[in-house]
Formats: sequence, structure tokens, C-alpha cells
Amino acid sequence: MPGAPLLAVDGPSLLYRAFFALPDSITDGEGRPVNALLGTTNLLLWVIEHHRPRCAMLCFGLEAARYRTELYPPYHAERPTVPEALAAQFAQVEEFFGAFGFRIANTDELEADDLLGAYARAESDAGGSALLLTGDRDMYQCASDAVTVLYVKTGSGGKGPDEVGPEEVVRRYGVPPGAVPDFIALRGDPSDGLPGAKGIGEKTAADLLRRLGSLEAVIEGALRERPAVRGAIFEHADELRAFREIATLQPVDVDLPPDTPVDFERGAAAARARGMNRLAERLERLAATV
Repeated sequence: MPGAPLLAVDGPSLLYRAFFALPDSITDGEGRPVNALLGTTNLLLWVIEHHRPRCAMLCFGLEAARYRTELYPPYHAERPTVPEALAAQFAQVEEFFGAFGFRIANTDELEADDLLGAYARAESDAGGSALLLTGDRDMYQCASDAVTVLYVKTGSGGKGPDEVGPEEVVRRYGVPPGAVPDFIALRGDPSDGLPGAKGIGEKTAADLLRRLGSLEAVIEGALRERPAVRGAIFEHADELRAFREIATLQPVDVDLPPDTPVDFERGAAAARARGMNRLAERLERLAATV
């Protein structure tokens, strides 16, 4: 479809969310949970129906990129071990989602987020547009006129993900997309184990960046701020720089995929083989309309 966007998907984020959102009583014919696969597929189909992407690219990578843990060892350190029932579903990703014609991309150096950002940049540079489907707000840094973040939030009630463009990033964070890594460095990110600057919350972080423009400028101007802010920033400048580098998506060389229609028929067969009979019936109806 001319002008259709590329859909880049944060595979780990969606699978984790689906696994914990749906009961593990959703199983295949041998009693093995398939809840993460089912929930992720249902969300992908919703996005495909509403946005008609030219191709769906599912991205995967390391739990924590080595350079990030070298910069700050507690990064992701508190995240729990992947449950065995979820790990077993991760192992089926290529076979199951590949049946739908979805492309799978992996990196053994960085994280899925970095791949999403790389595909967004490549598609944008090629004159196209991209959708980034994720539950990670770090991806707000990618929002642009050509890139929309489809943010999956808990309790969306079946309404689908939020569409987050540059103006929405400013509304939510008070800073433009390009300043999101600086914002994260100052505010912190508990989900990644980044504490930020002590006592600096969202409002103060946004105010500092609006007035001064960047983390580096905030550090340079820290001595002119009130004592609590001055100490939190000036005395921990190098650590804050490390947090910003951790939060900044890294470049990856990627090849853009060709337009790839969804193969509903093969997807239905893959779903039925895993006991997802209602999904299989839905897919078979869609295959009959193509």
C-alpha cells in the first residue's frame, strides 16, 4: 500500500504485558500457557486493522545492553527472572509470528528499543513513516512528524494504544522528544533502575530543561539554582551524564523490509495448532475476505 507506515514492534514489552494481563489458564492442547502469544497477537491485529501498515517488524534484543550495565551496574538489575512459562513462549516467536508474515529482528549487542529506533530512523530517512508499538515511554524520544509512538498502557479497555506524536510528548513530559533522554536522566526511571537526580521530579526536570535546553546546560547552570537542586545536579554530574547515555537509543544498521501482507491463513493454522481456536476462526474469516 503506497504511503503505508512501517510497524516496528517492541516484542519483549508486548509479550511481558500480555503474559501478566491474561490468565495462564489459556493453554495449548498439551496444557502449556499461550497467553502471551495470544494477547500480543490480538493487539497486533487491532493495530493492523486500524493503521494498515506495509509490514510488521517484531524487534528483540538483550535484556540489558552491555554498555549500559558497564555505565551503571544497577541498570535492570532488579528486574525479575523471566518466568518459565513466558520463556517457553518467547521460544516460539519466530515460528508463530513468522507464520503471519511478520518479520523478526534481533540484536545481540543492544536492546529491542534500539532496534525500534533504528527502523524508525531508516524508514523516515527513506521518506516513509513509522509506527512504534511499545509499552516503554523511553520511545517517546523517537516521535516526529514521520514517527508515531503507539503507547500500550495498562487498562486501556480495548481502545487500543495511545498515539503519541511530538506535541503529545510535550504535553505529557513538558519537553520535546529530543530532550527525553535528558529528562529521564534528571527524573529517573524506576523500571530501568535509574534513580535520576535526588529530589528532582517530573515538574522540576521539565522546568530545568525548558529554561536551559539540555542536561549539559543544566549541569553548567546548576550553581545558579536553589541549594537542593544545585547539590543534586552539580555533585552528581557524571552520573547524570551516564544516565542520559543509557536512556539514549543507540544507532543500529538495519535493512528496511519489503512490503509484506499479513498471511491470515497461515496465521490461523499456527493459532489452531496452539489451541487458540477462537483466534483461528477470526483469522480464517479475515483470510476469506482478502
